[in-house]
Amino acid sequence: VQLQASGGGLVQAGGSLRLSCASSGFTLGGYATAWFRQAPGKGREAVACIGRSISSSPAYYGDSVKGRFTISRDNVKNTVYLQMNSLKPEDTATYFCAVPETAACPVVRGVMPHEAMDYWGKGTLVTVSS
Repeated sequence: VQLQASGGGLVQAGGSLRLSCASSGFTLGGYATAWFRQAPGKGREAVACIGRSISSSPAYYGDSVKGRFTISRDNVKNTVYLQMNSLKPEDTATYFCAVPETAACPVVRGVMPHEAMDYWGKGTLVTVSS
């Protein structure tokens, strides 16, 4: 399984970016897909997750990004997106997409642990300047 995150870059605070997670040889539409991020010197933080079926499994968002980030999928393009609006300097991090071998996002008591992911892609760096 190969996952490739792209779309990162440098943006000013208040700006927007859209990240993409594409896969080769693996159908993202068959599983949940998540985004995590890791800032320098910090642990990996769950950002968002979308289940295989939005109707049966609502999307998950970390508290720090709720209302600003939106996760979506395009099964025809085999790609999951993370639209990031109203970016803040504290959003600066390397963003990773990951896939658990489950149809629903593995959220337990409001937390999505990175240990629940089975596949990881290489990250894409997002830098938000103040």
